[in-house]
Amino acid sequence: MIIKSVDAALQLSHTYRVQVQELGQVLVLFFFSIVVGLIDSTFNDWGLLMKTPDGPSGPFGSADNKDMDVDARGNYNVGRYEHLELLRKTNSLFAIEVLVKLTESRKAMVLLRIVYLNMPEIFNGLLQRLLFYKANKLASSNAESANQLLERLLANIQRVYDSEYQLNRHQIIRMLIDIKPCKHMSYCNSESGQSSRWVSLDIYMENAMDGKQLHIRPSVAILTEAIKTLQVLNRASWQETFLALWLSALRLVQRERDPVEGPIPHLESRLCILLTIVPLAIANILEDEARFSSSSVQGAGKSGGMESTLEHQVEGNGQTSRKHELILSLQVLGDFSGLLCPPSSVIGAANSAALVAASFISNSNNTKSGLVDANRTDPSINAGGNMRHLIVEACITRNLIDASAYYWPGYVSTSVISLVSDLPPVQKSPWLTFMEGAPLDNSLVNLLLTTPAPSLAEIEKLYHIALDGSAEEKSAAAKILCGASLTRGWNIQEHVVCHVVKLLSPPIPSTHNGQRSHLVDYVPMLNAILFGVSTIDNVQMLSLHGVIPEVAASLMPLCEVYGSLVPTSTNISNSSDEPSIYMVFSNAFLFLLRLWKFYRPPLDQWLSGGGAFGGGLTLEYLLLLRNSRIASHNSAASNEINSDSVQFQSTSDKPVYIDFYPKLRAWYCQNKSCVASTLSGLCNGNPVHQVANKILNMIYSKMTKTGTSSGNSSTLSSNSLCGSTSSGGEDPQQRPMLPAWEVLEAIPFVLEAVLTACAHGKLSSRDLTTGLRDLIDFFPASIGAIISYFAAEITRGTWKPVPMNGTDWPSPAAVLPYIEAEMKEILSVAGVDFPSCSSGLSPVMLPLPMAALVSLTITFKLNKGLDHIHAVVGPALENCASGCPWPSVPIIGSLWSQKVRRWHDYIVVSCARSVFRQNKEAVAQLLRSCFSSFLGSVNASTSLLTYQSSVCGLLGSTIGVPGVIGSLAPGFLYLRSCQTIQDIQYVNGLITSLVGEHARESTARWPSSKSSRLKSSQASLSLAATKAREAAMLGASLVCVSGGMNLVQELYMETIPTWLLSSRDAKHGGVSVVSRIVEGYAMAYLLIFTGSYAWGVGARSPAWALSRRAHIVGAHMDFLAGVLEGNISLGCHPATWKAYVSCLVHLVVSFTPAWIQEVRVETLKKLASGLRGWHECELALSLLERGGVAAIGSVVELVNVIN
Repeated sequence: MIIKSVDAALQLSHTYRVQVQELGQVLVLFFFSIVVGLIDSTFNDWGLLMKTPDGPSGPFGSADNKDMDVDARGNYNVGRYEHLELLRKTNSLFAIEVLVKLTESRKAMVLLRIVYLNMPEIFNGLLQRLLFYKANKLASSNAESANQLLERLLANIQRVYDSEYQLNRHQIIRMLIDIKPCKHMSYCNSESGQSSRWVSLDIYMENAMDGKQLHIRPSVAILTEAIKTLQVLNRASWQETFLALWLSALRLVQRERDPVEGPIPHLESRLCILLTIVPLAIANILEDEARFSSSSVQGAGKSGGMESTLEHQVEGNGQTSRKHELILSLQVLGDFSGLLCPPSSVIGAANSAALVAASFISNSNNTKSGLVDANRTDPSINAGGNMRHLIVEACITRNLIDASAYYWPGYVSTSVISLVSDLPPVQKSPWLTFMEGAPLDNSLVNLLLTTPAPSLAEIEKLYHIALDGSAEEKSAAAKILCGASLTRGWNIQEHVVCHVVKLLSPPIPSTHNGQRSHLVDYVPMLNAILFGVSTIDNVQMLSLHGVIPEVAASLMPLCEVYGSLVPTSTNISNSSDEPSIYMVFSNAFLFLLRLWKFYRPPLDQWLSGGGAFGGGLTLEYLLLLRNSRIASHNSAASNEINSDSVQFQSTSDKPVYIDFYPKLRAWYCQNKSCVASTLSGLCNGNPVHQVANKILNMIYSKMTKTGTSSGNSSTLSSNSLCGSTSSGGEDPQQRPMLPAWEVLEAIPFVLEAVLTACAHGKLSSRDLTTGLRDLIDFFPASIGAIISYFAAEITRGTWKPVPMNGTDWPSPAAVLPYIEAEMKEILSVAGVDFPSCSSGLSPVMLPLPMAALVSLTITFKLNKGLDHIHAVVGPALENCASGCPWPSVPIIGSLWSQKVRRWHDYIVVSCARSVFRQNKEAVAQLLRSCFSSFLGSVNASTSLLTYQSSVCGLLGSTIGVPGVIGSLAPGFLYLRSCQTIQDIQYVNGLITSLVGEHARESTARWPSSKSSRLKSSQASLSLAATKAREAAMLGASLVCVSGGMNLVQELYMETIPTWLLSSRDAKHGGVSVVSRIVEGYAMAYLLIFTGSYAWGVGARSPAWALSRRAHIVGAHMDFLAGVLEGNISLGCHPATWKAYVSCLVHLVVSFTPAWIQEVRVETLKKLASGLRGWHECELALSLLERGGVAAIGSVVELVNVIN
């Protein structure tokens, strides 16, 4: 009641638009009102009228002085007026002097900082008044003493947002926290220059190249958040941050210099990261700065590391723009010559970029107009182009920097500039020919396919031709869009991706009569776009740009429509030049299947917990993501675009659900049933039974025609499906003309029949393989149903193994010993023991469904026309093999290696990765190698830790040289294996223990002692802290790529609490106190790093991240508060516990203050109380200060106990 009365009298709630509920809030706001009011009154006395329509004026500040004039009604005389004027001048100085004294005290600074941290828009009103004074300082220059007092006031206010808390100066924890990452950046090579501080960027980029995992978030959004987070956590300048980003992307490209051939993303995807994703992420960073500078409302404190523009203006020292820091980073980038050498396939593009700069300079010297003479950029000329030329050109094209970069010293040699003016004009660009209206004949199409489009205008013209041109033009335009413009049109790639996805959902043409779906009118275009975009690298481009949910939503109506059409005798064959109904459906259907692991049971997907967001993707989840993006884009309530949204305008702004497509939904449900349980029998006369018999007749007719049928094959159709016999009058060569959905529905029953017949000797293995291959040739989409059925049967384990002896089934004997030897070599280099595969005497066996599947897949030819099939078969085959007894993977790898010799190295690596699926000991050995290769190891003789951490040691400088096995770095091997580890939760505890182990090892030079006195120099402690921090950063990165959000949640809620509760004295009995303290320090960093990578450090993270962060961080803080209260007993050493809590609170306060406001105030009070018990009042105060308006009362209480 008293608080309400005071609030009503002072009008605090009305003035500051906050609900005043505590006495502490009254005190803080009243004190702030006094400060603001005195400033306003003084300014008014000086005649400085400041308009503050948005900010509070305070109880005394008013533009209408008459309200304060006690003699407003009286008569004035000269003496009285002079007396009042003297009082006005004297009172003004006295008011400023009172303000200076008020704000000098420690408690006053705390009260003002509460406003600064929790009500920044109110505090900005004070900063704006100080800026107003500085701008009008000359107007009151006659008041020298007043200026001096105001300068002191400015200094006091500056202390409010510059002050930092002080830990107990006598503790080693204080020394650890004071250690800052080394700011020196060596410009000699990539391995010095503190690259280890940015290892998370390297790990993310390399992990993004795993073609088996499609990304549902745009890489631009992920990388933007990562850049912001690491810039804050590393306390780095933006120049250092941008330089580290470029170096990580360059290392990514350099690893592909000697690629391993196989069905994996190659150089194009890596160049996409360097020249498209990174520039777009930097553009976001620069836009954030511009948006922040133009906004008058600042975020809470220094959340996210972004300093207030107003603060810098008050300080008068300005802030170096991020664009200037970007320019500095690009200039320094030229010193890293080892990373700038372009791969052979990019040399022409690099030379062209160098010639663009030379032409610009030459034209400027000759006072010619125009930026570039396009006819003078012949890529065949050696202009000394390197990767920096491509990077700078990408930045200029996107307006990140201007063309003055061409004049940087050494950017272009004078010899090249002089050479440009003497070059003869080269052949006209094919794109210029196209824009001038030339028809799309074969020669022009081939040129446009291999030459990236120079601008968006060409892409838009192609898009309209693909929709409105003739049948031939539609097909050609779609084909060109999926060519070099998509793979190497780096400066416009995001626009090409959007146009490609939009073509998958073409609009209804004006001439459409409505009798059938308008999608049927686009057969040539759709077939070309589906075929062109289905290559490994092109799908990876779509994944990197985050449009997989939109692709899924676009493919579903295609599958529904084309799967419902009845083929005719003229368009059922795939051998025809004109695309058939089955061909278009199969391309769309198989593309859709690639977007989620359709062959795994739902429970298995849930239990895996792998991937960036945990668990395997499902079709429903993809649609949910797409619909949420549409809703976010359409929402007028959001002031800014969600960072997860893609710059893509869908042809439909309505949500899409699988129920909209009944045929697709029916198959989807049948597939899940087939994967999860055995088939139910069909009665005679069932429509599905009749379709299955037609397919069986077709398969049998093929066997009869080729003469490969065994004597028992004639019984296949008559005895397999409820005794039904085929029609005697049916042409054996006649293929059934049925809608695709009906064929897919019947295929599982066909497979059950042929597999049963083969198991009982009624069908030979050769006939089985021939029949299945003929089915795929007839209907390519059937490979999806075949994989689902065989994968389910392999998992059930009900089929007997068959001998792979070369008679009944193909034999791997000729290659298997070599495959095993090379696997052993790869694993031994990575520090992993190789499990024995085969004894040599026992026959090589595989389960019947596995033998049938691998025998079928090795019949596929390796040409680009079958990319859509290989992309579905590869991951499924690997998954099926991993589900069989251990030697199965090398056996299948040997069979494939015999078939495709040029994939030999890729196959061996894939076989080596399979070791980690279920072998926990192998996973532990590999992770240990990852840490030792990155951090180094303790020298047993000297007990000294090597300082230099190595990103290249972890991930390798190259993936591998063709024909040379054993060169894979342990980190690269882990990134390609972690998504298949079955018990991914085991990895969490393993990484935690390795971080602790390396943190303890970093203090190896300290002898075991119970004393907490430091026994070595500050430099030695700094080295130990640096290594512990790097171990935590590596561990956090590996946790995030291994299990994503689920594993991060487990780390917070289970792994770290278990680590704190467990006793390790018996295991580490001789560990010094210093080692225990550094271990706690490392664990605090591990927790902060993982959370920051998963959710971001600021308050502007995506909504899904904020809600999950509040729950998880709150739960962990509740646990810590419970221990501090004595409700939970610890098992770890007290020094470890104290170091962990102190460092964790310090890191949260310093780097992630936005997290604190998401924790319950009661929990914050308990934490602060525990810190006070350790005499860490300043740290407790800093924690409560950032707890939001609700915690203000607690802060005021704590201020009274500060000494």
